[in-house]
Amino acid sequence: MSTEVYRDAWGIPHLRADSPHELAFAQGRNAAMDRAWQLEVERHRVGGTTAAFLGVEAVGWDRFARQARLEDTARRCFRSLDADTAAWVTAYVDGVNAGLAAGARRAPQFAATGLTPGHWRPWTPLGVWLSTHILFAGFPTKLWREEVARRLGDEAIELFATDGPGTSGSNGWLVAGDRTATGAALIAGDPHRFIEDPGVYQQIHLACPEYDVVGLAVPGVPGLAHFGHTGTVAWAITNAMADYQDLYQERLRRGAGADEVEALGPDGWRPATRHVETIEVANGDPVQVEIIETERGPVIVGGPETTEGPDGTADPEGAGRAISLRYPPRVRGELGFGALPALLRARTVADVDRAFDQWAEPVNVVQAADTEGGLLHRVAGAVPLRHRDNRLRAVPAWQPGHEWQGWHEPPREPVDGYAVMANQRGLAGPLGVEFAPPHRAARIGELLAASADWSAGDMAAIHTDTHLASARRLLDLLGEVSGLGPDAARLRDRLLRWDRRMDADSTDAAAYAAVRSAVVRRLAAHPDLSALADPAAFAYPYPHVFWPWLALLPRVAFALETLLTTELLPGIDRAEAARSALEEVAAEQAAAGSDAAPVTWGELHRLAPWQALPDEPAEEWPGLSGDHDCVLSTMSVPGATDLSARGPAARYVWDLARREDSLWVVPFGASGVPGDAHHRDQLPLWVRGGLAPVITDWNHLIEERHDD
Repeated sequence: MSTEVYRDAWGIPHLRADSPHELAFAQGRNAAMDRAWQLEVERHRVGGTTAAFLGVEAVGWDRFARQARLEDTARRCFRSLDADTAAWVTAYVDGVNAGLAAGARRAPQFAATGLTPGHWRPWTPLGVWLSTHILFAGFPTKLWREEVARRLGDEAIELFATDGPGTSGSNGWLVAGDRTATGAALIAGDPHRFIEDPGVYQQIHLACPEYDVVGLAVPGVPGLAHFGHTGTVAWAITNAMADYQDLYQERLRRGAGADEVEALGPDGWRPATRHVETIEVANGDPVQVEIIETERGPVIVGGPETTEGPDGTADPEGAGRAISLRYPPRVRGELGFGALPALLRARTVADVDRAFDQWAEPVNVVQAADTEGGLLHRVAGAVPLRHRDNRLRAVPAWQPGHEWQGWHEPPREPVDGYAVMANQRGLAGPLGVEFAPPHRAARIGELLAASADWSAGDMAAIHTDTHLASARRLLDLLGEVSGLGPDAARLRDRLLRWDRRMDADSTDAAAYAAVRSAVVRRLAAHPDLSALADPAAFAYPYPHVFWPWLALLPRVAFALETLLTTELLPGIDRAEAARSALEEVAAEQAAAGSDAAPVTWGELHRLAPWQALPDEPAEEWPGLSGDHDCVLSTMSVPGATDLSARGPAARYVWDLARREDSLWVVPFGASGVPGDAHHRDQLPLWVRGGLAPVITDWNHLIEERHDD
């Protein structure tokens, strides 16, 4: 097998091989060498076996992964692949297995946990993709809406609707050639995810006689699913915020045999599948998990012995209560992996469009452009046709009318000058319920409209814009508050003069964030919302893996604009909440003394990445500009923490005039190995909003040799 591995100055891998399958093998081997620990954590997440080396705190995920049948679904999806795609994915897996042992020797986490590298199966990449995105569409929000409806009434079911504590998001924009300096299109943006160390995206260059592509790969998955540039066509995605996963209220009962369970459907009691699995736990006792699947889908909450109803009464027939999950890859046996090799071979927008016709999970908005002037703005992915109630809440499995009735035709629209998608209600509006507030999209559109001479280098100014339009409603409320003490009045007047930019060096931004958090805490503590404060008291014994979606404080924080104006909560005195928040923050500042240096936003708003094995305290991570409704979307949870766990997992600019003028950056670096020169060398660049050049000339690269 003839392959070559090169590196640029940032350690980014550039791989060249004689065929697509040899290249897939090289990509898999490179991922194992650079990201062995990350890959093995992901493989164990697929199978629900992370607790075996991470301990009891990982049991919650392992239980969900097994109950949701992630690995079995990955097998099912692999079996449905066409022969060529299956062979291509298998070549990637063979490369991972060939490099894992050497990669593990470089990664100290293996010795620290006692983990031994395992064996990847042909379907493992599909499982990695599925486990990465199973919570992407935020189906646990339907559990939250159920609790809101029970306590505040059905009319309040969308009261907290906003881009809440989910894992998804993105900015993306496409600028047509008539608005650029070169006359060729630009595509730019930044996917918002939980920031993980190592990062979820890997910059890479893949070349063979059939294609030569640069882009952002997901370690553990072959090809370039989300972001790529072949030289003649480029594409990028943002989350469409579509709703395509359903929850069903189930009634379950034990059958005559020890392993028999029945579920009540529209046609009566029907057999469900059932078996038991064991989760091994490092330094703990094994945990048994009952796996049940009804005709709707796998049971992820409750079971035959969960008999008490929401009002405290038992089911009249003695049936247990549960909730099952129905999601397209489990139903169709498809993830859309057939699109991956097709994208690598794409030469035009039409090729990209045809490739994404195969796409299933997750549902994205795709933007693409080519060197011939072609432009594309469309949705890609599988969204079922069904009753509107399915989108809003967990629907009764035993009532007819909640079945899936086919699939939506993905919407598309023409591009006039530029197109923006930042998770707002728009192109994908018919497919979803909750979307991001329009602030990011509106701000990007405002900035793009200001010029018709854009270049790739100009895009950084949009990536890093910190204007916080969502501050207006709270500031308007502060402006109406009366009866303030002198210190609080000065604070209020200072905030009303603030430029509304969440810059890391801004003391006004820090003061605004402090007042906002104080208001959020007051609203969340109000008796009108107190019944939503404790997930442990909700109608079902919801697993802890869903608690981020069921926590009141984040819900209040991200729905603050709505809660400050809604008429659904007449008992809440917003003006008093604002007044007392100003007094609280002013008193804290006065207590610090006049000699104390004012706190900046960056001192509070520090990066807090997720790590399977944390290695640094929060105070050692850098401070950040931005906020969750800024274009520079670095998300914290007002009222709970100013630390930022979610933000741009990469930034990119694809230039269709000259690919070598394209730019990119990731939060950490090309290597996932602690201590490696390229482990975190891009972090300073990412923090200040810089971008590294995309190198495609092999003469400017250094060849890498391996002796193992």
